[in-house]
Amino acid sequence: MTTALTAAPVRRVSYSFSPDAAYAACLAAAPDGSWHIETWSLRADERGALPAPRRLTTRPERPHAQLLARSDGSVLICRHGPGRHEIVVVGGPDDAGAAGHADGAARERHVATVRGPGLRLLPWPGDDGLALALGTDTTPTTTVWRLPTDGGPPEALAELPGLFGGGVWLDPGGRRLALDAVRDGRVKSAVLDLGTAQLAPLLEMAEHSNDRLQLCDPASGLLVIASDAPGHDRLGWIRLPSDPAAPVGQVRFPETVHLPNTTVRPVAIAPDGARVALQLDRGATSRLAVWGPEDGTLLDVMMPDGCLGGVARWTSTGLHIPFSAPDLPGGLATVLPERPGRWNIAGASGVRPHTSRAVPTAGTAPIPAAAWPAAEHSEASGSGGANTWKPPQLEIASDATSPTPDGPASSPWRSAHLELLVGEDGPIESVVYGGPDWRAADRVVIALHGGPAAAWRFEFSPLFQYFASHGIAVVAPNQRGSIGYGDAYAACLHGAWGGPDLDDVTAIVRTLTAERAAAGRTLPALFGTSYGAYLALLAACTTPAAWSCVLAIAPFLSGPRLIVEASLPVRALMTRLGGDTELADALGPRDVLRLCEGIRAPLLFVHGDRDDVIPVGQSRALRHRLLRIGRMEGHDFRYLELPGRGHEVFAGDGAPELYARLTAFLGTGRV
Repeated sequence: MTTALTAAPVRRVSYSFSPDAAYAACLAAAPDGSWHIETWSLRADERGALPAPRRLTTRPERPHAQLLARSDGSVLICRHGPGRHEIVVVGGPDDAGAAGHADGAARERHVATVRGPGLRLLPWPGDDGLALALGTDTTPTTTVWRLPTDGGPPEALAELPGLFGGGVWLDPGGRRLALDAVRDGRVKSAVLDLGTAQLAPLLEMAEHSNDRLQLCDPASGLLVIASDAPGHDRLGWIRLPSDPAAPVGQVRFPETVHLPNTTVRPVAIAPDGARVALQLDRGATSRLAVWGPEDGTLLDVMMPDGCLGGVARWTSTGLHIPFSAPDLPGGLATVLPERPGRWNIAGASGVRPHTSRAVPTAGTAPIPAAAWPAAEHSEASGSGGANTWKPPQLEIASDATSPTPDGPASSPWRSAHLELLVGEDGPIESVVYGGPDWRAADRVVIALHGGPAAAWRFEFSPLFQYFASHGIAVVAPNQRGSIGYGDAYAACLHGAWGGPDLDDVTAIVRTLTAERAAAGRTLPALFGTSYGAYLALLAACTTPAAWSCVLAIAPFLSGPRLIVEASLPVRALMTRLGGDTELADALGPRDVLRLCEGIRAPLLFVHGDRDDVIPVGQSRALRHRLLRIGRMEGHDFRYLELPGRGHEVFAGDGAPELYARLTAFLGTGRV
């Protein structure tokens, strides 16, 4: 079966929930690369399922537009441009949706234009404002505006010296707002009184600590805090006193939620104000747990294999949270954490409709979250957890509104699995498409992720689906330097870009090449994007006989070369990650221009000419260098420059054609 790209969205990002939890909105990507806005009603049916999402706009949106879902069903959009931000509101109670208008789009009303380097919207809890806007300039100063509902100009409420992020309301009336204040490279929580425009410290746990307020339930006063005051990043909690003038008290950091090598992300507070939903990210997958700060419990919630979206809203009808898996495009899942046997996923049209996976019933409780890292590959646990309940099966119910090639119960998407490959210094967790016999596939590509502070996730990838549907097995390793495997695993690349990670890629291809040679198969191909493209070029230079062909999207040439051309935010990120330092060892500086004479495999590299992360000059310099050393464009290599494209080359019209061109190259090796 060949997978055809359907009209249903293949990617959803930037989820937003309305203050009253009645609606949600997101940006959705169509198979052609265009982005539009979708909105959900969070009023579930008797089975706990949400209605299918509704497309709200027909005009293409940029993938970095910011959305705020509002309580009347409308969506506030901030469209960012260089030094200019356009704010509009789309839809609303008098808008019946796209079907009600001749042009197929909901009504759009201009709200304001704000000039300045940066702008961010926060939800406004009252009826006298559309949103709160935080704008920053270069001095730096942060201005706080209220966007009125009557169409008037933004009202300046406060002007704060310095940079401020975050934004969590401490009271339901919309007077006290907690912000993250950036001071001397540290982050401290502060509270802004919008009535007096006065700023005061909220949390001062240690002089040199980073303290951020993550969640607040204004009704119960529960605060969830992330801080490194205990010596490393920890999750803590406290309850605010009923009197705002009273001292806040002491934050508690329980061991219950201190899970080694796991990113613990609080995503929602229960309606009772006593429980917190936690997203636990470790390696390529997510888990869901419920934490009781006061009773000290941490209970694992049974869930499908895949990844959660980092934001959620917990209502009386259940927990609403984005979810994606390799064979399931991102949708909005609804689950009752107390009875998690059924996950209803809205927006996943035609994918795994009404299927279920039986779970052995030998144990009577789900795996306690504290034990999950050691038992993550088990389906059941027969130990502990007497106070929890385990359903007999897990049912994944998704929309069945779109036809599929083999009938309503068939998925058009290819599945994937996780596998440990042999790295230079230990096992490397990898996402693999191609089934258990992927090593013997006609074509195999090793895919390297960007970053380097990133990782492949066990989630839907339109590009990998396209590769897999055309007979190319995909191996996506999380080599050393990837996040999600502990601080030491990620930090080993600081000042050593192209060091341990290149060693791991070399070890993986060494083993894979031997296995494929024994099966009479061709050499694997190599693919990378952004930092992964840089790493792929280094691997092509240093192990030239290992690859059938090499594909690099938005590569750079070396850390020092990039830092000269990059924007200030990219320079700051590179410095923080140690990318400004040359690696001194036997191989020498990891400079692609210095090493590129070693490349022997056919090479295709692609760059958008409006890339604001990695300037297009990096790829142009590589092309000039290859020509200078006698390589023939069109025979040895080809450079594809995409007019009007940014760092995400698949965002925008023409994505299917680009998918096809790249896939053809990986399948044939012909430039």
